[in-house]
Amino acid sequence: MQTLRQRSLSVLLACDPWHKAELARGLDTFDGIGADEDIAEPPGIPGRPARPALVPHTQIKQRSIKSPDGVAALMHALAHIEFNAINLAADLTWRFSGMPEQFYLDWARVAREEAYHFGLLSERLVELGHAYGDFPAHNALWDMAEKTRHDLLARIALVPRTLEARGLDASPPIRNKLVSVGDARGAAILDIILRDEIGHVAVGNHWYGVLCAQRGLDPVATYAALAEEHGAPRLRGPFNLQARRAAGFSEEELLRLG
Repeated sequence: MQTLRQRSLSVLLACDPWHKAELARGLDTFDGIGADEDIAEPPGIPGRPARPALVPHTQIKQRSIKSPDGVAALMHALAHIEFNAINLAADLTWRFSGMPEQFYLDWARVAREEAYHFGLLSERLVELGHAYGDFPAHNALWDMAEKTRHDLLARIALVPRTLEARGLDASPPIRNKLVSVGDARGAAILDIILRDEIGHVAVGNHWYGVLCAQRGLDPVATYAALAEEHGAPRLRGPFNLQARRAAGFSEEELLRLG
């Protein structure tokens, strides 16, 4: 039996997406946390399959959701986000040593739930006559993970609290589009994902607050400095303020969204 951090690294290295999801769902069984383990970084991070082809986001073809292929392409884009989210949570659980045990338990739970989301979306793709890998995808989520691989504060500020929090804003309009074309199953999956993602962003907000307090940093000013330093995308509305409040963003942060 491996420690939680060792098992999380195994998740990260797995290339087959369904095997990765299976390993992630198993992150509730381990032999200790291993918070202070010195684990050398192996090659091959993150493990990913040969498909989908990764292209710049500007090369992703926009398809009308009114066509069956358009619905499938949307489901595929969401599945790819969840695939990356498994990697991101596993990387947080493995990469950064010396944190309290609850930190690792929190991110392992996030990885398990992201794997569940990936499974739901992959099954929906099969129902639509497709499979994960059938459409090209981009790598923006993992690109930010690479930029922040040596700084836990920046990682939490700019991945769960920025890129993943954008999903809170995007989920309602996407759900409405699915409802408009009669895809009740797809809309129900979006409801599950939004519910869980509020909790995931809340985990990021909690540990961002802990780290800022430990370092004597102002959370709002520090976020602005980190976003500029690492070239985080500018956030654009409309914003899901109800979900962002539920995820723990302060009123000052919400006012600064514009």
